[in-house]
Parts: sequence; structure tokens; C-alpha cells
Amino acid sequence: MASCSGIEWTDATWNPLTGCSKVSAGCQHCYAEALSRRLQAMGNPSYHNGFELTLHHHLLDQPLRWRRPRFVFVNSMSDLFHEDVPFEFIEVVFDTMVRADQHIYQVLTKRAARLAELAPHLPWPAHVWAGVTVERADYRHRVDALRSVPAQLRFLSLEPLLGPLPDLDLTGIDWAIVAGESGPGARPMVLDWARDLRDRCLDADVAFFLKQLGGWPDRRHGEAALLDGRLWKEWPARERCSSGTATMILPGMEEPAGGRIS
Repeated sequence: MASCSGIEWTDATWNPLTGCSKVSAGCQHCYAEALSRRLQAMGNPSYHNGFELTLHHHLLDQPLRWRRPRFVFVNSMSDLFHEDVPFEFIEVVFDTMVRADQHIYQVLTKRAARLAELAPHLPWPAHVWAGVTVERADYRHRVDALRSVPAQLRFLSLEPLLGPLPDLDLTGIDWAIVAGESGPGARPMVLDWARDLRDRCLDADVAFFLKQLGGWPDRRHGEAALLDGRLWKEWPARERCSSGTATMILPGMEEPAGGRIS
């Protein structure tokens, strides 16, 4: 489980569960599945079940042991709202996030219906963000489900972007992360799809973060993720207060104010 991450929009990953099952088109070339198989072959004890859903109770308190504040992507190797994850386990995950409030948590799921069902029974302090993945227009209903979640910040992961998202309603959304697919067999992202989303975000005052353009072997990320001649690495404008400190994350900044949190 990583205390640091190469994912541009986070600092660390926390995986109190691993393994998953495919629910939509974006799962076809799942990076977590491929990585889980590799880690299993390498003898990593956390992946002895490969990509089968596995709960790691010994990692439930991991963020409490991280003293420096950081952005934490919750379950990069699974889905916290998977239908086979007991609600009691999800409750403990949220309890840890509430107690370890020096961090900002980015909770992302494709199971938007279960998220919406359970959200009223879970705590949503300002440092716990809620997000859903929408990779194609036929999954736009996940955004409607997200709008019902009482989180103070809601975000979309439009990755891998597999088609245009016409008429995407950004009401109640604070941040949109867009990326093409990468890895073997990557399906192409048309730049006009990303361009349309950028324009929608600008019109709706939603922070737009273009992570990568996609492809294989070059995923065209980082400084190569140019759209109309510039990088788009916006963060949601949100004041975060914790332990008497405040950090302002402003659109157009590639890192949190004051330098990267680590």
C-alpha cells in the first residue's frame, strides 16, 4: 500500500481492500487487475488472492500513522462501494478518515448507486471528497447519483474517456479529471471530447484537470498533456482547515499552495 503515488492528482493511495469485478466499459483494461496479478506473482502478501476482493483489516488505521498531511486516493486497487464490501467495513474506513483529519481523502467509485444509497448513513466532513467515474455517455446517471451525496466537494473522473459526453450536467460538481486510456490495447481519446469538457467546465466554473491524452507506449502525460497549446492542471478552489491551519487550493495551480503535500 503506497504512502506516495505517481498519480498526478493525489499524493498517496490507501487500499484497505484490494480486488474488484468489472462493471462497465472503462474496466476492460483495468490497470489494477494487471498490477494485482504482477504483485501476486512477485509474492506480495497483500495480493495473495490476486484480483479477488480482499479486505485488509490491518490497514484500516494506516492514515493515522501518516503524520504529514497529504491527498489520499482511497482504494486505487479496488472500489470501496463494491456490492460485496460489508457496510460495517465501509463505516470503519470512514471512521478512520474522520479521525485522521490531517489528510484530504478522494473517494472514487463506479458503484454510484450504492454510494448514493449508503451516503446518508456516513459522515462527510469537508476533508472527505466524493467522486464517480464516468467514461462514456451511457454512464452519466452516475453524476446524478453523486449529486445526492452530502459531500462538500464532489468530483468526476472522466477516465478513460471513451466517447463524447454531450449535455454533461456539471451542477453541484467542483472538479473534473479527464484522461485518455493508456497501456496495451488503449482505446483512443479524441481531443474534441476533452476540448468540449474543458469548455463546459470553464462555463460552469468547475476546475478542469487534464491528466493525460492516452496512448501506448506513450501515454502523453505530464508536460505532454497539452490541449490547445497549454496544460490544464486545475484544482478545486477550496479552503481546507485542519488543526488550526488553512491551505487554499486554487484553479490553475499544479500543486497545493505552499508546495506539494507529502
